[in-house]
Amino acid sequence: MGMPVEFNTMIVTKGNEKRLEENLFVLTKDGYRIYPIDIPIEVRKTKHGEISGEAIVEKLELHNNQTNVTYRLVALNSTN
Repeated sequence: MGMPVEFNTMIVTKGNEKRLEENLFVLTKDGYRIYPIDIPIEVRKTKHGEISGEAIVEKLELHNNQTNVTYRLVALNSTN
């Protein structure tokens, strides 16, 4: 029996991220997802939206058909 897994090369938050520390966030996504760890990847609010920054995924937790992605924001694109 197989398990559906999605491989992602960017983090799409849809505004659901939670701040743990100053630049450390956790995001819970439905389904099982794999992200590159320890390399910078794009962070966006929506899949086709502008890049809001870059992050390094520090931890992935897969359980109960959900994925918790813990990532550290390393660059922020700001309009200021």
